[in-house]
Amino acid sequence: MVTRISTVAFEGIEARAVDVQVQISPGNVAFMVVGLPDKAVAESRERVRSALIASGLALPAKRITVNLAPADLPKEGSHYDLPIALGIMAAIGAVPADALNGYTVLGELALDGSITPVAGVLPAAMAAFERRHGLICPAASGPEAAWASRDIEILAPRSLIQLANHFKGTQVMARPEPAIMPLSGALPDLRDIKGQESAKRTLEIAAAGAHNLLMNGPPGAGKSMLAQRLPSILPPLAPRELLEVSMIQSVAGLLANGALSDRRPFRAPHHSASMAALVGGGLNARPGEASLAHHGVLFLDELPEFQPQVLDSLRQPLEAGEILIARANHRVTYPARFQLVAAMNPCRCGQATEPGYVCRRQPNERCIAQYQARLSGPLLDRIDLVIDVPAVTAADLILPPPVEGSAEVAARVAEARDRQSRRYAALGLEGVSTNAACPAPLLEEVARPDAEGLALIRDAANAMRLSARGFHRVLKVARTLADLDGEDRVRRIHLAEALSYRAHADRHPAAA
Repeated sequence: MVTRISTVAFEGIEARAVDVQVQISPGNVAFMVVGLPDKAVAESRERVRSALIASGLALPAKRITVNLAPADLPKEGSHYDLPIALGIMAAIGAVPADALNGYTVLGELALDGSITPVAGVLPAAMAAFERRHGLICPAASGPEAAWASRDIEILAPRSLIQLANHFKGTQVMARPEPAIMPLSGALPDLRDIKGQESAKRTLEIAAAGAHNLLMNGPPGAGKSMLAQRLPSILPPLAPRELLEVSMIQSVAGLLANGALSDRRPFRAPHHSASMAALVGGGLNARPGEASLAHHGVLFLDELPEFQPQVLDSLRQPLEAGEILIARANHRVTYPARFQLVAAMNPCRCGQATEPGYVCRRQPNERCIAQYQARLSGPLLDRIDLVIDVPAVTAADLILPPPVEGSAEVAARVAEARDRQSRRYAALGLEGVSTNAACPAPLLEEVARPDAEGLALIRDAANAMRLSARGFHRVLKVARTLADLDGEDRVRRIHLAEALSYRAHADRHPAAA
């Protein structure tokens, strides 16, 4: 007789159904796990054996065969421990076999029979709900699974004994409640920054339309401070966005105690990050920083210090909003619609643009050109806003804090984003809520300028030699500026300001 338990295998953030088939038959004493398991799944035999013994059960002195079907799908992770153990318990009569019908099971076993948390419980719960299954998961992951739906039945035991007692009717487990991550304190406030009024204006525009931003300036000018305060003016995640972000964090194992937060992700990898760390990959094709920043901010400080190949790997996800990781035995797609914010010095010494400074190694212009040559033209073409952030003077630093802080700016950003979401919802665009994500074919309808603006952008596009992508990005920024002003039509003044942010991208000097 074959006992069957349902579980899942993860492909990106998608949970595919896996059938755990357990057969106990006469023959040589053995415990075999087949079905393309990885090392973690193969080692589950010893964890299952020790957990059953600690729970007062012993494996029968027979041949135990566990098949993970479909057999051609790679199985990775430790979450197969619990379904394998329950399959064996059902086969030897320790739990009623029919009691496990209609449940999707996942969890890792400790040697003492306790059930420890695993990654990917939220996608598994959503897949179980679509299949009209209940879910059995670790107790620590129960609050995470509860977010999938109020209609899904969830059992979150702490040990095998507790689960067995539940099925015998001697102990009843309560359904876990969704958990919200407690706020870890107030976010850094824009009121902390003195001076840099033009930079703060640009940061507001970037937040309002989710536009990519590059800040160029000498060390100590406040570029990193500005970027770190961007989350304080961004609106909270919408319910749909929260679910997408949490599924990625769940697969990556980053949901502490199963608690979700509506704060937008802010990822700031070090410039030594590899390509696999930034866009995803590795042995198990895990999500990278770009995917973990989905619907949030990816901040790259010291941009030219990243490896050029690593930076260029961002070009495709910046356009498509997703990352396809192709390996010999994997083909995984992760969402990656992030807002790129970068900071850089004008040259390696950082002072080449300062008045009166003379580089001791070579002429200033050549020093700047060689340093900025590490950034490819196609990558810079995907950045909507490029600004110079000058050094702050002592006169700025001794001034009292500015009156306007993050709360006032966040209110204007929220109003602009609300206009955008209502606009694209009326157009029937599912998943598009910001101007930065607006498809190019719709720009003529949503960002069509008035007659004066049309003449301006026509002349500027020819004079600045804007690419088609650059032309469209200018229109998107102008649309955001009009939304901040509460206007339905893009006017000349909006296009003029949008073009001023684009002009900086064309001033990179050529190496002598």
